[in-house]
Amino acid sequence: MNLVTLFITSVLAENVVLNKFLGMCPFFGVSNDKEGSFGMGLAVMLVITLSSVVTYFLYNYVLIPSDTEYLKTILFILVIASFVQLLDIIIKRYFKNLHDGLGLYLPLISTNCAVLGVVLLNIQNKFTLPEVLIYSIGSSFGFMLVIYIFSTIRERLKHAPIIKSFRGLPIAFITAFIMALVFSRYVGA
Repeated sequence: MNLVTLFITSVLAENVVLNKFLGMCPFFGVSNDKEGSFGMGLAVMLVITLSSVVTYFLYNYVLIPSDTEYLKTILFILVIASFVQLLDIIIKRYFKNLHDGLGLYLPLISTNCAVLGVVLLNIQNKFTLPEVLIYSIGSSFGFMLVIYIFSTIRERLKHAPIIKSFRGLPIAFITAFIMALVFSRYVGA
């Protein structure tokens, strides 16, 4: 597959949130404002990209030669958690407001199934290193794009005349459903 096509596919047609339904906790939890959504999207982008590259090397040059591929999930979680911890320390130190805005959701990137999903899909699809890099950047950019668009919609919905029983998460789920329908139009027949 051509790298440009792989990038576009990972952003739109195979969007981790709206097509694979991975990473829904931060998608709903942090998408109340644009700044927090952008910060979470950037943090997820860094973790996915760095974790994907490191796990590519670990899988291909440690696990396969030692015939221990069955350890991939636990090893990948360890790599992801390490990057999240490092990112948490850096954000807490240099971007205090962002750290406060992300709150509990920043450490939860470790358990964000979008991150682990992309890392595992890289292995499952037997991507080369350039493909791993492009797919990881595209998938995480797609995550950031969708969470940011969703946050702008949610900010507007706060001031919309919505029936009381639909305010908050109910209208957010309906909005996410509509966004998933729109993004599904990018999938070819």
